Amino acid sequence: MASAAALDGLRVLDVSTILAGPFCCQILGDFGADVIKIEHPRNGDNMRGHGRSKNGVPLWWKEISRNKRTVALDLKDERGGEVFRALAKTADVVVENFRPGTLERWGIGPDALFAENPGLVLVRLTGFGQTGPYAGRAGFGTLVEAMSGFASLTGQPDGPPTLPAFGLADSICGIAASSAVMMALRHRDRTGEGQVVDMSLLEPIMAAVGPGPTIYQQLGEVEQRHGNRSTNNAPRNTYRTSDGGWVAVSTSAQRIAERVLELVGHPEVISEPWFATGGGRAAHVDLLDDYVGSWIAQRSRDEVINAFTEAGAAIAAVYDARDLVEDPHVRETQMLLEVDDADFGPLLQHNVMWRMSASPGAIRFTGRGLGEDTDEVLTEAGLEAGRIAELKESGIIR
Repeated sequence: MASAAALDGLRVLDVSTILAGPFCCQILGDFGADVIKIEHPRNGDNMRGHGRSKNGVPLWWKEISRNKRTVALDLKDERGGEVFRALAKTADVVVENFRPGTLERWGIGPDALFAENPGLVLVRLTGFGQTGPYAGRAGFGTLVEAMSGFASLTGQPDGPPTLPAFGLADSICGIAASSAVMMALRHRDRTGEGQVVDMSLLEPIMAAVGPGPTIYQQLGEVEQRHGNRSTNNAPRNTYRTSDGGWVAVSTSAQRIAERVLELVGHPEVISEPWFATGGGRAAHVDLLDDYVGSWIAQRSRDEVINAFTEAGAAIAAVYDARDLVEDPHVRETQMLLEVDDADFGPLLQHNVMWRMSASPGAIRFTGRGLGEDTDEVLTEAGLEAGRIAELKESGIIR
């Protein structure tokens, strides 16, 4: 029988905005943490205005802020800072993404928080980190997707550098930050000592892009754009089918490459000396792409996928959102899950990102309205009803 969620009993204050911090806290909340989302009482989190809406209700907000209780609190006001310190005193983790020095200016920086809660983990998410010549710059995912080397490697060889159409850098950073939180908590469990986690948007995506800096330092070479091809193996590309669909083929493993060429009717190349390595095949990419692309172009997407699957070769259709929703594997394994929502009824969302047999995560509720839980949370923190009413009247809370 499954026990409580893995992070049951952990309290997290999410005072971050678009997108990495909220995503980090979504993951923590998915696995049982009591996440308290703190927003400005009038402006709210800009995430509420990101993406598509239905009947004026933001759809992305319902997912990125699920499993989070919401508190509307003005941190810039001294009285709001006092309330925040009371909340932080009971928290295990605070996640923020203001520019370096902002919390200190408001009187709620690390020294003030650690003085009352020495075991606190303070995660500080910025574009470029807390130190260095770029620390004070505005940092967004688009900027670090450009700086990380990702854009320079993405796109066609004769085309411009290409940025992703979604929050790639923020998402990678959010996942990395959730891992950093658990490492810091492990340290606290051993020593009783909290700490500051300095997490930039730039470093996680730099690591994901790969060993380009090492290659440059050792060989003096700068990697270039190759479209959907790879310099490490071939065939590796997207190919169009006869019915207008697209499929992606990968041959990172030698035996898979052999199966692909056998399937498309060119087993003779397998005995070529250059075929024995990924680099050798990449040097003959035009030939291999022609063999594979010509074969695929004569068949429908379903025919191609069925033939590759039967041959034990690696292939996947290029999906859009409709394909994902309709895919039998996605549906059966509940990678997407319908959850009850006060505004939309059954609402389809990404499920928690991994399954745990003994302490599973869950979507307990979807993203809530601005300040919906302010009274409840502040009462738990020890504020009396009269004080809450006074703060509400002054606009410090909502």
